[in-house]
Amino acid sequence: MTIPVFIAAALAEIAGCFAFWAWWRLDKSALWLVPGVASLILFAWLLTFADTSAAGRAYAAYGGIYITASLAWLWLAEGVRPDRWDLTGAAICILGASLILFAPRAA
Repeated sequence: MTIPVFIAAALAEIAGCFAFWAWWRLDKSALWLVPGVASLILFAWLLTFADTSAAGRAYAAYGGIYITASLAWLWLAEGVRPDRWDLTGAAICILGASLILFAPRAA
């Protein structure tokens, strides 16, 4: 359940942050901030469903998913294809997130 939660949270966070980007950097209406704030609230709420006992560990593991989702946004929403360095960095981040999330822990 944690991976789908992280993916949904990443989409909500990226959409919320992009709303602010659009308002500030792309000269869009301030009304973009309304769904942006709602999306960021959804993001924070979704992270509470991560299946881990420590919030910091959930946030750290989520970081790898966020980086990968950000590169997907770069390509799909902004039309900029990630290069090999982007993809290599994302793979390293996913590996790190996997170690944080799935490592065996003492009870």
